Amino acid sequence: MTATSDPGEVAHGAPAEPGADGVTDPGRSVRAIGGTTASRRGRRADGAPRATASGRAEQAAERIAALVGSVRPGSRLGTKEELRTLCEVSVGTFNEALRLLQSRGLVTVRPGPGGGLFSAEQTPMVRLGNSFLALDTQEADVANAVRIRDALDPLLIEDALWHASPADISGLREHIAAMAEAVDDADLVAFVHANWRLHAAIAAISPNALLSSLYSNLLDLIEGHTLSVLPAGEGPLGEYIAHRHALHRDLVDALDRRDRDAALRLIHEHNTSLATADDTAPVR
Repeated sequence: MTATSDPGEVAHGAPAEPGADGVTDPGRSVRAIGGTTASRRGRRADGAPRATASGRAEQAAERIAALVGSVRPGSRLGTKEELRTLCEVSVGTFNEALRLLQSRGLVTVRPGPGGGLFSAEQTPMVRLGNSFLALDTQEADVANAVRIRDALDPLLIEDALWHASPADISGLREHIAAMAEAVDDADLVAFVHANWRLHAAIAAISPNALLSSLYSNLLDLIEGHTLSVLPAGEGPLGEYIAHRHALHRDLVDALDRRDRDAALRLIHEHNTSLATADDTAPVR
């Protein structure tokens, strides 16, 4: 289906100001970027961004990760000093890079003669996690991420129908109340944040750790590439977000009364009612 958006479900803390190439759903514009925008602070005199310590560690980790990808699992990559010299970073920065690589399951460290860094045997779960990291560093195709997220929504709704406790439903209603307050205030950004929190809370109900984690990673990826939400088009903002609030409220009501037909119909409407002719729309 077309990847479009609730009224710009954006990353928490994303500034509501003009961003990169935007797309328009019925009455709203969600602007997204495929990476991080550098601020004026932390730039060199020539305008290029300064490399921070964490940035240099990430770059070193990516360089070694590329080396890992070129050899067989279990292959020796070199000593710490050899790899530090290759990356041209300080000991502290290299140690941070090593922590990143180990947390991603890419390398192992063996002490003693013949020791050093070795490419790790990656489990399917580690490869899945690293695929998200690679997607994010390669200016993610957010439209595809949205399509996958939409495909997972019915599975999470099925799980919520079976497993949502009274406390879970109460928590979902708190997010609905926050959305209602944003509607009253005509505050699109607040509405967006409450909307994202609601979807994350529904995902958290699922006992399927793989499904919940996959969905949460997709949410993070999409949010991380969303720069801003701006009014656009002719549709009244207040009416638009009021309609979206009512749809989400009805969805939570359906979950509360365990009405499977209504819940699945509403999540289908949620994922299709904002479709436009633009198949490249990056976020929802």
